[in-house]
Amino acid sequence: MTTERSHIEVSGIEVEIRRKAIKNLHVGVYPPYGKVRVAAPSHLDDEAVRLAIVSRLSWIRRQQESFARQVRQSVREVVTGESHYFAGKRYRLNVLEHPGSSRVQITNNRTLELRVAPGTARDARQRVLDRWCRDQLKSRIPSLLNHWEPLLGVKLVDCRVKRMKTRWGSCNIEARRVWLNLELAKKAPACLEYILVHEMVHLLERHHSDRFRKLMDHFMPDWRLRRDALNEAPLAHEDWRY
Repeated sequence: MTTERSHIEVSGIEVEIRRKAIKNLHVGVYPPYGKVRVAAPSHLDDEAVRLAIVSRLSWIRRQQESFARQVRQSVREVVTGESHYFAGKRYRLNVLEHPGSSRVQITNNRTLELRVAPGTARDARQRVLDRWCRDQLKSRIPSLLNHWEPLLGVKLVDCRVKRMKTRWGSCNIEARRVWLNLELAKKAPACLEYILVHEMVHLLERHHSDRFRKLMDHFMPDWRLRRDALNEAPLAHEDWRY
C-alpha cells in the first residue's frame, strides 16, 4: 500500500497525515508525548483533514494530557539498585558478576537478579534483561490463547513479540497474526490480556467502530479499566521516533 506523508498545524498541534488507499479517516494520539497522526483516504485534501481534527480537538487534548501525567523512568543504566518493572510489579535490580552464562531470576519476591560475566557492558546487560522479558512474555501467550480463542470464535496463525515504537499491539488480519509489544512484559497481566484480546477482536471487526466496542464490552466488560491501568503505568524511557 503506497503511503504519502505530509504535515499540517491545527490549533498549535502538529499533525502528521498519512494518505493511503483506505475508505475512512482515522485519528491517533501516540505515546509518549501525544504525537497526532491521521490516516486519511488519498482523495481527502488538507482542509478536510483539518476539519476532522478540529472536531476531535477536545479528545486529542485529553489524550495528550493523559500521556503528560504518566510517570516516566529515567534512562536505565542496568546497575544494582535501580528499579525495574516486571508483570506490573516494581523490583530492585541486583547485578552479580560471575563467570559462565548470563541469566535472570526473581529472588525474595522483591529483587530482580541479573547474573553476567565480569565487565559486561551496559547494552549487553540490557540485552540479557530484554531476552528474559521476551521469554517470560512468550511463555504467557499459549494459555491466554487457549482461553480466548474458543470464546471469541477465532484462531490465530501466530502470535509474536517485538519491540514496537508507537503501539502496544497490532493485528495483521489477512495473515491472522498478532504482534505484542515487548514492553508488555513489564505491565500487569490484566493489561497484557487486554491488548491480546483487543487485537484478536480485530479479526471480528477491523475498525475501532461501535461494533468493535460492543464486542469488547461483551467479551471483556472491564476492558476500559484495563486500558486505563495500562495508560497509567510508568512508561519506559525511550528515544521515541515516528
